[in-house]
Amino acid sequence: MAYKPRIESKELKILKALHKRMKLSEKDKQHFFNLKKGYEGEVMFDKLTEKLQCDCLILNDLLFKVKNTTVQIDSLIITTGRIYFYEIKNSDGDYFIESNTNRFYKKPKIEYINPLLQLNRSDSLLRQLLQNIGYNFPIEAQVVFINPEFTLYQAPLDSPIIFPTQINSYMRKFDLNPYKLNGKDKRLASKLISLHIEENPYTILPDYEFTKLRKGITCEVCDLFSINVNGKICHCGDCGHKELVTAAVLRNVSEIRLLFPEMKITTNLVYDWCVVIEIKRTIKRILVRNYKQIGVHQWTYYE
Repeated sequence: MAYKPRIESKELKILKALHKRMKLSEKDKQHFFNLKKGYEGEVMFDKLTEKLQCDCLILNDLLFKVKNTTVQIDSLIITTGRIYFYEIKNSDGDYFIESNTNRFYKKPKIEYINPLLQLNRSDSLLRQLLQNIGYNFPIEAQVVFINPEFTLYQAPLDSPIIFPTQINSYMRKFDLNPYKLNGKDKRLASKLISLHIEENPYTILPDYEFTKLRKGITCEVCDLFSINVNGKICHCGDCGHKELVTAAVLRNVSEIRLLFPEMKITTNLVYDWCVVIEIKRTIKRILVRNYKQIGVHQWTYYE
């Protein structure tokens, strides 16, 4: 298990909720798809690091501030006296690096930021951070192209890149390390976690309002508004998935709290949001059983 597990960012969770409840602009939609694809690639990499048998500490999704500059580390592994960190890319298709300019293109010639430049920047900032906190561990940095349908042409042979066909053999090398972690290694891991910034200052979200979002319970599997309620069960008319009404209501309360943290959770609010729950008493019973009730009568809300 990772010492610092990966979770979906708040930005991705909000965009995922908005994508199904409003019409996003093309720019916001593309940003959402990019975040979603990037997260899926990182999870693919996590499944590989979770299999490691060597004595190591895995820290996922770190965000630091170094000299008023932020640096994001997709995945970091601490072994005895050494740090490995990875820039994970879930790109697919055919790419090439233009040798005379070092620019990174998708064929035929659509330019993207060169991930090797991103890696160099992150490497430099991480080294500065370690110096600031008094650690002088060697660092090995790599760009991991995790998608099996990715191809890169004209990459220099000495580039710090792990290609899809190399990932498994690269991971096996970790398990050849016989050394055990010591106190200094573990203190470094704890220190890095303590320095992690929870809120990304560069979060990009569209404007949205409660009254303008589409209401209703969506299927937890296919995300469609095809829910029918039969007794204690929500049934999706599209994919057939079944979910307890209580679980569906609590899931939607969490969504309201994510999108509108300033709003008080009331029976009427949740009733208006869920739509397909016809009896308000059902909503109230679920809220009473699962949240702390504050106030009485029409001033009642739940935390």
